[in-house]
Amino acid sequence: MPRSSKQRLFRLLRNVGIVCLLGGVYAFICMHFNVGIPCPFRKLTGFLCPGCGVSRLCLCLLRLDFAGAWAANPVIFSLLPFGAVLAVRFSIRYVKSGCRKLTKAETVLTYAACVVLLVYGVIRNL
Repeated sequence: MPRSSKQRLFRLLRNVGIVCLLGGVYAFICMHFNVGIPCPFRKLTGFLCPGCGVSRLCLCLLRLDFAGAWAANPVIFSLLPFGAVLAVRFSIRYVKSGCRKLTKAETVLTYAACVVLLVYGVIRNL
């Protein structure tokens, strides 16, 4: 049975709420106990992965410390507006129609962002 747009909106808001709650708990633990999730790629190889620094970036953004967020991971910081626009467009399309696919342009841009991250991952370790 197809879901109505109200059901899809409720499901989306519930899932976003769960992610925000988990992120808030993780941020609380990081800020108050100075403990975070270590990068398994860095633990195994000794190299920084393209995502190393994301926890610090998010904690800096919570404090509105944009310079600190940039220092933690400038490429992901730069890609955040793209990701936010993509998430909003995807969410609106999902709520309206139930469609869970990216458009061709969004897919191409997403792959381009992944390539940028991979190149950054190589360059930051040189």
